[in-house]
Amino acid sequence: MMARYALAILMLALATPVTSTAAAATTAVKPAAPAAAAPATAVPAPPADPAKPGTAPALKPVDNYTYSADGRRDPFQNLLARGQEKGQPKNVRAGLAGISVDEVSVRGVMQSRGGYVAIVQGTDNKTYLARPSDHLQDGTIRTINAQGLVILQEVTDPLSPVKQKEVRKGLRASDEGK
Repeated sequence: MMARYALAILMLALATPVTSTAAAATTAVKPAAPAAAAPATAVPAPPADPAKPGTAPALKPVDNYTYSADGRRDPFQNLLARGQEKGQPKNVRAGLAGISVDEVSVRGVMQSRGGYVAIVQGTDNKTYLARPSDHLQDGTIRTINAQGLVILQEVTDPLSPVKQKEVRKGLRASDEGK
């Protein structure tokens, strides 16, 4: 660090323009004294072990540290990551419970004796029959009507004050673009 500082001062001294050419001819620019570079090389050595001359002291082992959140955010958690990290394997469950809310698409709605039943499709291109109060990977089907279904999704964002939000999945694509 000190060597960089001394080098920066030397370069600054060499780069400053001289106002008079006569003064420049008579005055020569002198390089910095070698004493300026000496502090960079004179790093204090750690105290040697008195029992063994010429050896560095042994470091003491550090006890394991545990973090107690106490309602605070974990400072070692990535703030930009939303939900699960890419390198971690997913906890995949079979059937409708293994599909997330974002992966569900509504293919049809049927009327049954007890109300409506939705036909949904996941990314695995399999179709499932969904009823109200069925669980998805990150949500629960709240209601089903003739236009589609409403899902109560659990928000996994640690910075969000909202812990649940309603997601509407329609049967037909909206006609906004036409």
